[in-house]
Amino acid sequence: MHYLIKLSYRGSDFHGWQRQQGQVSVQQSLEEALSVLLKEQIRVTGAGRTDTGVNALRYVAHFDAAKDFDCKDMIYKLNAILPRAVAVEKIVPAQPSFNARFDALEREYRYFLHRKKDPFAESYSYLYAYPDVDFGKMNRCAALLVGKHDFRCFEKAGSDTKTSICTVFEASWQTYRPEIAACGEEDAYWYFRISADRFLRNMVRSIVGTLLEVGRGRRSEEDFASLILDEDYSPVKSIMRQRAGESVPGQALFLYSVRYREDF
Repeated sequence: MHYLIKLSYRGSDFHGWQRQQGQVSVQQSLEEALSVLLKEQIRVTGAGRTDTGVNALRYVAHFDAAKDFDCKDMIYKLNAILPRAVAVEKIVPAQPSFNARFDALEREYRYFLHRKKDPFAESYSYLYAYPDVDFGKMNRCAALLVGKHDFRCFEKAGSDTKTSICTVFEASWQTYRPEIAACGEEDAYWYFRISADRFLRNMVRSIVGTLLEVGRGRRSEEDFASLILDEDYSPVKSIMRQRAGESVPGQALFLYSVRYREDF
């Protein structure tokens, strides 16, 4: 039987989604728990990688099992033995052809930032207390990301992807107000929202770091525009990565949703 599983996890406890030799990953933890409960070797395929420290909400994966089982009971048992940093929300039978990775149409990431010290936001948001950050400039540059471009400038050096071309559907900075907040000032809490058909390793964190340089006046809007390449532009990847800004910390980044043709 083919199953779809939806879960959320806190990235600080893991070295990313993907199984790695000698490191604790979400994939490994989930496969081990399922294998114990189903008494067979289970392999799980996820919607995509997330880097060390990065969180995920409503993450989608699939796996095969030799026999049927009660999905509601399985959710209860999984949540009982999985690490506290992982929560399974749903397990449902899926069509044999369903692939959590290749059937995904759109992935959305959100990066959270707070402008004033807040002990309640610290674990899942980035304190960026520099004065006079221009979010208007940052949003003008974010709009340049939309479309089909070569994003190798924002890809982690040493990546082995066959192509660095992605199609971005939306990218913008927005304010929000957390229900529990230590700061009452307007515009103290922001998040960067970006959705695309695919993402490169470290791409979102690198984009955010570069946009923040624009917001502080350390990089011009014209310079940012020059980082977004035409599809036929082909310099050495490592050289291009050096032109973009530093990556921001991972604890504030969330894989927020994955969209498919069917709503799960």
